[in-house]
Amino acid sequence: MKKTLVLLLLAITTVGFSQADTRIYDIINSVSADRIESDVTTLVNFGTRHTLSDTVSQTRGIGAARRWIKSEFEKISSNCGDCLEVFYQKNFIEKGDNARIVKDVEIVNVVAIQRGTKFPNRFIIMSGDIDSRVSDPTNYTSDSPGANDNASGMAGTIEASRVLSEYKFESSIIYVGLSGEEQGLYGGKGLAAYAKENSWEIVGILNNDMIGNISGVDGVVSNRDFRIFSEPVPPTETEEERAARRFYGGEVDGISRQLARYVYKTTKTYMPEMNPMLIYRLDRFGRGGHHRPFNDAGYAGIRIMEAHENYTQQHQDIRVENGIAYGDVLEHVDFGYAKKLTAVNAINLASIAWAPQSPETVEIGGIVEPSAKLKWSKVDGAVGYKIYWRDTTSPTWDNYKYVGDVNEHTLEGIVIDNFFFGVAAVGKDGHESPVVFPNKVFR
Repeated sequence: MKKTLVLLLLAITTVGFSQADTRIYDIINSVSADRIESDVTTLVNFGTRHTLSDTVSQTRGIGAARRWIKSEFEKISSNCGDCLEVFYQKNFIEKGDNARIVKDVEIVNVVAIQRGTKFPNRFIIMSGDIDSRVSDPTNYTSDSPGANDNASGMAGTIEASRVLSEYKFESSIIYVGLSGEEQGLYGGKGLAAYAKENSWEIVGILNNDMIGNISGVDGVVSNRDFRIFSEPVPPTETEEERAARRFYGGEVDGISRQLARYVYKTTKTYMPEMNPMLIYRLDRFGRGGHHRPFNDAGYAGIRIMEAHENYTQQHQDIRVENGIAYGDVLEHVDFGYAKKLTAVNAINLASIAWAPQSPETVEIGGIVEPSAKLKWSKVDGAVGYKIYWRDTTSPTWDNYKYVGDVNEHTLEGIVIDNFFFGVAAVGKDGHESPVVFPNKVFR
């Protein structure tokens, strides 16, 4: 009897930090490289998906492409008992809005929402871009296959919806094809504004832009490396928050950075063969992606993409020049690699959608004391909480303590001056919320 009680108590105290949810492995194994290849091929065969291209033809241009994407989401929804809400989200942009808008255009995003059973207004988003381009960003008639940039990300988003629509989640997942990326990130701007208007609670967006190339211009060939770009702190932070960072830290601990660390941790846990690279930058040097409009609106957002780019296959007219074949064509896409990065997205969408929300408030104390003290607001659906800490120079959360279903804890012997701290809520299946860096100080 005594032994049974000990085992029971052990089970109770360890629930909440178990990482072995076998459903995650099922999700990984369900992602299909063949289906991704089929979808990329279909998108390429529309000839061009330039934002300003034909919208009337049934076989060519962005209009045909977005109608096909919508039909795929609707087919997936039909197979799961109408579990997806599929619709167009539109914004009209006038000629001359910038130099790349050479005629009036309607920017049309294709949205599919898988509603959560408990928190239907809480969303984690996966996006791919519908549009493509050649060397001249205003050329909307020439063939622009956009096989890797970004049919790969769009196909990955569709495939993730196929796999995850077989499951139920407490929070909602959005799968979206965004338009107008090459013309000025218009699709992201439109959807971020739509989210604000409809009071969506967005955990974050996983923007997938080029997830199919493994052979870089740097001479490296790798089907395991990938990059996660994230900005350090939101541009919407207040002067008070900015001043507090000077004294209490947090220069690299904004909400997007925590989302990036979440993806890193989940990937290393369930797909240890992959090499996620945390890039401490909003995006590639001087360049942009469709997570940025969400960041601008104050939402967490990251870019997931290949590690080794090949610039001869991006934004190029199809041609052979000096013995080099230019153009973003089908033959350069590695579908096995696109499958892996799609799986990375799918398991993180699932983990976040199964997890409780993050604590709204995390307070920290322990100034001139031998121990760090933390308090936090409790979360509906959490069975316990984890306190994380790391060296101030470490990019990842390297240490943690599961403290159970409480709302405060003292880390004895851990000096507040020497580490950064955070708190995550833990659900019944072990899935965790993104970590929250302390946003209040107490004495």
